[in-house]
This record gives sequence, C-alpha cells and structure tokens, in this order.
Amino acid sequence: MARGTFNDLIKIMARLRGPGGCPWDRRQTHRSLLRYLREEAGEVARAVRRKDDANLCEELGDVLLQVVFHAQMASERRKFDIRDVVAGLCRKLVRRHPHVFGRKRLKTAAEVVVLWRELKRREKARRTRRGRRG
Repeated sequence: MARGTFNDLIKIMARLRGPGGCPWDRRQTHRSLLRYLREEAGEVARAVRRKDDANLCEELGDVLLQVVFHAQMASERRKFDIRDVVAGLCRKLVRRHPHVFGRKRLKTAAEVVVLWRELKRREKARRTRRGRRG
C-alpha cells in the first residue's frame, strides 16, 4: 500500500480514520492532537540545533503527519481538506513574495522581513474588517 507519495499519505490517513481503521486514530480530535503537534515541533527544533539531518527528516515527517491528520478530521466534517490547506499556502506564499512573483524588487533579507510583516498586517486588518461585516 505505502509507496510513499503525498497522495498515498492522504489515503493512508483516510483509511486509519475510516471504518475498520485504527481505534486510536478514530478517537482523536483536534484538541487531543495538540500535545503531539507541540511535541513534534519541539523534536524538529532539537534536530535542527543538533544539525542531525536524518532525525530532522524523520521529525518533519511527524509534523507533516499532524497536518494531514488535522486536515483529514476537517474533511470528515466537510470543512476543508489537505488540498485546501496546500492551495491556501500556495496563494499565501505568492501573495507574500511580490518581489519574486510580481514586479516589486527587494535586495536584502531585511527588506523582505519588513515587507512580509506589512503584508501580514494588511491581511489581518482585512480579515478583521470582513469579520465585522459578516
């Protein structure tokens, strides 16, 4: 079953959560998984600090598992799925890098950080205004 593609991962998670799947996986909620997400992020940080690439690869897989797990649960509630997560991330990366995907030109990493913060601030302000209307 596991050939190792991203689509395989999505199918495996759906099977684990589906009828006849894993009882532990089926019991989990977004809240119950929070501790594992925090733990895995900490393990990524440790691998980075230790410059342990093999462990970093494994721990990044564990973080990815958490992302796919949460997306699968949201999909079961018909709220969003992993494809929506990926599409939203792609849009955000392009939107926050107009110096790469648009006409704006920046020369330094410091300029990029300033622009990133400004774009993020504007996005948050737009979301806040939308929330007041709706």
